[in-house]
Amino acid sequence: MLLFIAFAAHAQNNSKPCSAAEASQFDFWVGDWTMYSGDSITGNNSIYKIMDGCSVQENFSNPKTGYLGKSWSVYNPQTKLWQQTWVDNQGGYIPLTGSFENGKMILVTAPFKNPRGIEMISRMIFYNITKDSFDWTWEGSSDGGTNWKPAWQIHYVRKK
Repeated sequence: MLLFIAFAAHAQNNSKPCSAAEASQFDFWVGDWTMYSGDSITGNNSIYKIMDGCSVQENFSNPKTGYLGKSWSVYNPQTKLWQQTWVDNQGGYIPLTGSFENGKMILVTAPFKNPRGIEMISRMIFYNITKDSFDWTWEGSSDGGTNWKPAWQIHYVRKK
């Protein structure tokens, strides 16, 4: 309870808590998107800035499969990192942390064991970012991040 009170008092004293330039690094993602894997539509994604502009909310849907997912992303000025939490309608939960560097947003999971007991880390990369499109890749590594293997590649196109 004391932690909450201290945090609330700090938040009240900070009139613009999300005013750091880094807090806008995910703004390229805000909007409505059609997602493609090759020539096939993979899904739709609607991204909003919420919570007085302090958080980015993702709303993914694939009408063909019924798969739904949401994420919330926030820039943490104390760690100077982005933190994202993903949840979906299949019980999935994925926390990620990362940063925007050299024109790419890269978010990485903590190490985890896959169903075969192999320690893995995963990452997503947003790249080739323009006003109306970008590419996204989900990759996995079983050697601590020395080598990465793409698992899912998506091309985003902004809806007009």
